[in-house]
Amino acid sequence: MPLSLPWPWPWPNPRSQSPSQTPTDPRPFFPPNPLTSLLSHISTASSSPSLGAQPLWARVAAAAAAAAPAPAVAAQAPARVAIEERLAGVPVYALSNSAEEFVLVSGARTGKSLGLFCFSRGDAEALLEQMRSMNADMREGSKVVTVALNKVFELKVNGVAFRFIPDSSQVAKAITERKKLGDISDGFPGVPVFQSRSLVLKSQNKRYRPFFFRKEDLEDSLSRASRQQRQLNPALRHGDIQVCALEEIINGMKDGSSSKWDDAVFIPPGFNVSTDLSTSAA
Repeated sequence: MPLSLPWPWPWPNPRSQSPSQTPTDPRPFFPPNPLTSLLSHISTASSSPSLGAQPLWARVAAAAAAAAPAPAVAAQAPARVAIEERLAGVPVYALSNSAEEFVLVSGARTGKSLGLFCFSRGDAEALLEQMRSMNADMREGSKVVTVALNKVFELKVNGVAFRFIPDSSQVAKAITERKKLGDISDGFPGVPVFQSRSLVLKSQNKRYRPFFFRKEDLEDSLSRASRQQRQLNPALRHGDIQVCALEEIINGMKDGSSSKWDDAVFIPPGFNVSTDLSTSAA
């Protein structure tokens, strides 16, 4: 029997969490840290003569105005609304300049702008320091800002793509979990999220599958729930914890051709469903 927990809807506000520390080891696991690889690429691009007069960093002043979709598009996007609803409360970290505009990376060859959103505040701080060392304009007033993940999907800026930088420690854990099941690859295609076959959330007679951005949050929730319901901790069973890419789930929800992800909900980092949700439902 799966462990079931009450789950209030709409999503309650997560507790504040302490920022993660920037790792001192630039290569904490193999394959390389995604952020380290990105910083190396940026550093190489900034010194390339092909850049010419083109600035490496571009800024978008009217991102908020451009974010509003046309009414016709909004009316035809129930899947997008559902995605944004389930991502509310999940923090990501971006960079802003002194004018409180998002700071974007400009490609040396393509000229296209790229917005970066980190799942680790420590990674965002490291990226900011790299930018400050490369561009004098970024040394005053630039900072790391917290953005709700659902708001990222509202941004519609012409010529701008967005890339997620996953927490390297969670990528390492995702690779380890997959290797337990026979996957020998040394990489992970996206932002890892973790779930258990044995943990479900209940709200208004509906059942949901919680996906966690940190494996330790899932393990803690399973441990607490198993003690509360006096069951064997499912995390001790081989294959109970599964991992997949956030992008895979979102693309599946957007496609709408399958109900595979209809019951998926995302748990913010540091949010323990066996304690926080039970308290909120009381």
